[in-house]
This record gives sequence, structure tokens and C-alpha cells, in this order.
Amino acid sequence: MSRYSERRKALESSIDHMNNDNNKGKRDVSKRAVNQHLTIEGDKERFKELLRRRLTECGWREEIRVLCRDTIKERGLNNVTVDEIVEEVTPKGRALVPDTVKKELLQKIKSYLYDKANK
Repeated sequence: MSRYSERRKALESSIDHMNNDNNKGKRDVSKRAVNQHLTIEGDKERFKELLRRRLTECGWREEIRVLCRDTIKERGLNNVTVDEIVEEVTPKGRALVPDTVKKELLQKIKSYLYDKANK
């Protein structure tokens, strides 16, 4: 099998695994494979920038600032560490990411991987 064929097969496999919610172990492997591919190709930063823009546009970043301020007010400035704020705010922040942003990013990554696999 040529290197191109192997690469295409790996990318197609990653896309297939992203669509299969019944097999967490394989999803973890495919997530690592996609992450590695995006990093090697240099496109990971492009997707991160898109995510930053969308989160700013929808007001998510401001909501996170408010959550952080509320945590500090609730506990007191001298009684909370940055790590504790991150630990408390992260699950809430993930839940606040709009589905439209998640879907857009996922679709763009899938399209990107599909295009790369078919070149």
C-alpha cells in the first residue's frame, strides 16, 4: 500500500470514527489522529482562531469573564487560586458553548479531512 493510500485510509477512518458514538476507545484514537494531522499540517491554529472568533461573536467570552468574577466575589480574592477558578469555570464554560459553534467547527474539520483524504 502506498504512503498516500495509507494516509487517505487513516483520514477516512478518523472521519468514520468521529461519526461512531458507540466506540469510545476508537474515538479517542481518532481524536488523537485528527489532532496530530492538524498539528503537522499547521491547520490546527486556523481552526483555533475560528473558534476564538465565534466564541467572541456569540458573547461566550464575556459570559466566562462574568463566571470568573462571580467565583472570585463568592470566595474572596485572597481565598481562591487561578487553578481553582479554572476547575470551577471549565465545566460551565464547556456547557455554554453554543451548539451552532460546535456544529460549525465540527463540519469544517470534517470537510477539511475529507478534502485531504480525497487529494
